[in-house]
Amino acid sequence: MSRRGKFIALEGGEGVGKSTQVKALAEALRKRGVEVVVTREPGGSEGAERIRELVLTGSDDRWSPEAEALLFAAARNDHVEKLIKPTVEGGKWVLSDRFVDSSLAYQGGAGGLGIEAVREINRFGSGDWFPDRSLVLMLDDGAERARARDAGGGDRIGGRPGDYHHKVATAFRIIAAEEPERVKLVDASGTAEEVTDRLLQAIEDLLP
Repeated sequence: MSRRGKFIALEGGEGVGKSTQVKALAEALRKRGVEVVVTREPGGSEGAERIRELVLTGSDDRWSPEAEALLFAAARNDHVEKLIKPTVEGGKWVLSDRFVDSSLAYQGGAGGLGIEAVREINRFGSGDWFPDRSLVLMLDDGAERARARDAGGGDRIGGRPGDYHHKVATAFRIIAAEEPERVKLVDASGTAEEVTDRLLQAIEDLLP
């Protein structure tokens, strides 16, 4: 049997540079001889991509917080079963742009459902498929940068007001404090290369 791969999630609020760092970290891992499959949430599988269209479009009040959490969990179930689980069990690494910790922070923390309640929804939906390491990019002015970038064109979650995104950042800090071995906060300031180096340092113990 192949040696089990690793599952890494890159997390953070709006405008912290996740998209840039997912590409950079994947390339850095490949240079170290690691086979990496890059994916995203919501999405990553056919069914999950369909749900992505539902959950990220429309007015802010299109879904209740409960319905939103359930939609994300349903997408995640399909993502795990169709892509993440077989890839990791086949010996490759999976690097996902967001995973369950985003649900814990956004719907659980900022959305008011409670971190533990959302955790249980996802335990039912996807079992114990939590990342081996979640790397949370933290940048104080990230939400402001994102709102300026997405003015008039952001998705229904990214376009929410500043106090919502402040609660998201607070929730990520709570999650990291509760699970310090699995969840690492990473400073997203400085150059892109500096941030990539910090991310590598945060998974150094997992590298072959």
